[in-house]
Amino acid sequence: MFSLFKKEKGNKNSNSELKAFLSGKVVEIESVPDEAFSNKVLGDGLAIIPADNEVNEVLAPADGEVTLLMPDSNHACGLKLINGLEILIHIGIDTVDMRGDGFEVLVSQGQKVKAGEKLIRFNTEKIKEAGHPTVTVLVVTDDTGKSYKLQTNVDSVAGETTILTLEA
Repeated sequence: MFSLFKKEKGNKNSNSELKAFLSGKVVEIESVPDEAFSNKVLGDGLAIIPADNEVNEVLAPADGEVTLLMPDSNHACGLKLINGLEILIHIGIDTVDMRGDGFEVLVSQGQKVKAGEKLIRFNTEKIKEAGHPTVTVLVVTDDTGKSYKLQTNVDSVAGETTILTLEA
């Protein structure tokens, strides 16, 4: 009878919005210093230049399932979201060369995740010391025909700032 007043559990926007997966500065994918991303070879998306913390954590931008992990390098994660979008989050540029040094995967392939759940922890300073850009990319690898709007050129707070909105 009073269910109307009950708080909804979980992220009520997880079907239509993606929240920032990282705190930092959200930039257009075209500015990423890697042609595979900037030319949208893998798909459209955006990037976040991480906040100047020694250690950062990538969060799930919405509810979904972990579909891809890079076991030798731990620098990327694929998700199939409950709204149907498939995304790839790639930490840094050419960080595969680091062979996992400075990266810690916090989930397993096939695991269901909630918006805001920690996916990967990484050491920003180690990436810089290895001579790699720290810019972290989110690519929509399969939009299942859905239209969406990207929010760039803003400062993001991980788990709070909306970075992608599905259009009706």
